[in-house]
Amino acid sequence: MKKREFLKMLGVGGLGLAVPRVAFPSDTLLVPDRAKKMKNWAWMTPELEPSADVWKKRFSVMRRSGIDAIIPEVYDGRHAYYESKRLPVREAWLEKVLPLAKAEGLEFHAWMWAMPCNIEQVRTKNPEWFSVNRKGESAADKPAYVEYYRFLCPSRPEVREFIEANVAELAQVDALDGIHLDYIRYPDVILAEGIQPKYGIRQDREYPEYDYCYCDVCVQEFKKETGIDLTKVEDPTTSREWRQFRYDRITRLVNDGLVPITRRQKKLVTAAVFPNWEAVRQQWSVWNLDAVLPMLYNAFYYKDIDWIREQTKKGVQSLKNPMPLYSGVFVPSFNPEGLVKAVEASLEGGAEGVSLFSAGAMTEAHWRRFEELVSGRM
Repeated sequence: MKKREFLKMLGVGGLGLAVPRVAFPSDTLLVPDRAKKMKNWAWMTPELEPSADVWKKRFSVMRRSGIDAIIPEVYDGRHAYYESKRLPVREAWLEKVLPLAKAEGLEFHAWMWAMPCNIEQVRTKNPEWFSVNRKGESAADKPAYVEYYRFLCPSRPEVREFIEANVAELAQVDALDGIHLDYIRYPDVILAEGIQPKYGIRQDREYPEYDYCYCDVCVQEFKKETGIDLTKVEDPTTSREWRQFRYDRITRLVNDGLVPITRRQKKLVTAAVFPNWEAVRQQWSVWNLDAVLPMLYNAFYYKDIDWIREQTKKGVQSLKNPMPLYSGVFVPSFNPEGLVKAVEASLEGGAEGVSLFSAGAMTEAHWRRFEELVSGRM
């Protein structure tokens, strides 16, 4: 689900927030020295009104409090918040805040949506690009759950080219430290337990209206790769081959397309991922990223803080490639003391730091306690 929708759903509003980039060979996996201190990140949603002075103060607070890297959202599947030559531009926000963040010594990783596309021109011109559910409904005109869940189909070469071109353009911004991939997955076939009541649904199995993608290209490619005719499978949800096929669609896009494109521009590549990865067909444990940031929003799963520790440990142990894991923490779920406990649980689980969602949800008291915790671990 969209992170800003999470805030609205839980009834909490947002509050108003230079490490030099090193050149690496394009085929090198960028893994930080594990002996270094913890590294902390913060997601940021666009705010277009604050002045440069306001941003300077916010970035100063963040850096002083122990944030090393920020992840500002610069493409939301509908508008670009930078000077794009291929996407509809809302405002050149990136160009405004990037130099200010770098001046405070913060890494800047541009957060962009991958699979959803809500650009009207794309939807009307290329409706065949969009995923189709098991009922035969296209996400182009009948998306699951919410209107912006218009996911593209990763089996189509044109879609892969579109997403790769979006990443390639953004990666060419010189001062960026990295590209952060979001929504690099399929729609949730099963929502987190705490989200389901919002839509008045109970998902005790994989229902056809939420199960993607069954377009002609996917069915044909699946038969070509496995010899299995999906149209003759009585219950596709029981097919391990069909499940793996979809995992592999996203993995190939990441490992064979987006990672090499980003690395060629000497940028790091990271991703926001789900702990319940099977539900979004997102086998991130085999991706060749520079870091992975699982969104361990425990309240969405009706879980306590111990779950964050357990999921962090599980995530670290699942990784097939050497990369750091930074636990994503949902700030509105915690008072300042609770936030400290969530961070400590993440570190105990093996995280090399945390990522806060979001910087705008951090109060002065949150920042103060976070700073105390981080400074005590330096």
